[in-house]
Amino acid sequence: MTRTDGDTWDIVTSVGATALIVSAMRAIEARKPDPLARDDYAQHFVAATKTEAPIFSEVLEDPAAAQEPDIQLFSSYLGARTKYFDEFFLAAGDAGVRQAVILASGLDVRGYRLPWADGTTVYELDLPKVLEFKKRVLDEHGAQTTATVHDLHIDLRDDWPVALKAAGFDATRPTAWLAEGLLPFLPGAAQDLLFQRIAELSAPGSRVAVEDFGAPGNQADRMSNAMENEEGALQRIFKSIVEDDAAPSSLWFGDEREDPALWLTSHGWTVEATTAGELLQRYNRAPLAGEHELTDAIGQSRYFTAVLGA
Repeated sequence: MTRTDGDTWDIVTSVGATALIVSAMRAIEARKPDPLARDDYAQHFVAATKTEAPIFSEVLEDPAAAQEPDIQLFSSYLGARTKYFDEFFLAAGDAGVRQAVILASGLDVRGYRLPWADGTTVYELDLPKVLEFKKRVLDEHGAQTTATVHDLHIDLRDDWPVALKAAGFDATRPTAWLAEGLLPFLPGAAQDLLFQRIAELSAPGSRVAVEDFGAPGNQADRMSNAMENEEGALQRIFKSIVEDDAAPSSLWFGDEREDPALWLTSHGWTVEATTAGELLQRYNRAPLAGEHELTDAIGQSRYFTAVLGA
């Protein structure tokens, strides 16, 4: 499948199904003896799609599949990613930030599982079918929010700042922004506009946390090649959600775009960057799965946080 500017999806197709991949990996991570992050709702999202997308339930229910090297590696990677962004939000709360925006939130349940500071409002932005599915499953399992949560049904390629302000967002107050697992799924122009809008909506003291795979032909494509070339459960998962035996990279856009860290730095933000490999070392989690091609590709994924000065 080739991505187009106006394409759409639900939770079991195209880009939407990548949220199920994340949920499956978070569920596997939660079952480890010492999980880096614990998302007890992730397994419910997988179970709710067993009929339409059985591959995810198969991986969770088959102990042998969950122990395959690529799954162990990818679940550790996503566990570290989840922990890093959890810590970002908790640090923002400690600094007095009481407004958070999760861009393309997918099946993120931080509004239900993080110990948010009193008075925090969390805005979740994603397509209607994705957010409706998430809310239905959470309601079925009696999930309770730990902050005031507003679900905004909107495509980030559209004029989402208008919807955000209409929901009560206050651009005069500091905000904690999250772009996790998002950038490759946006056209280059939409990614650049995303950061321009974040900057325009951010008061001094605002923060942003980003997972960045770099320019086309770099990190995102290396990860795609590794997932395509290495046989295992992860390869089977990706083949189930792409069309005509396409590469995983068919799910994202490959056009040119700004380096967001450099752009933010040039606009008054102070950036601190790390890699997935460094995070796994920081969290005392050995990520390596022998000579698996994913090891290097995953380890070089970049994460950064940025703070807007006065």
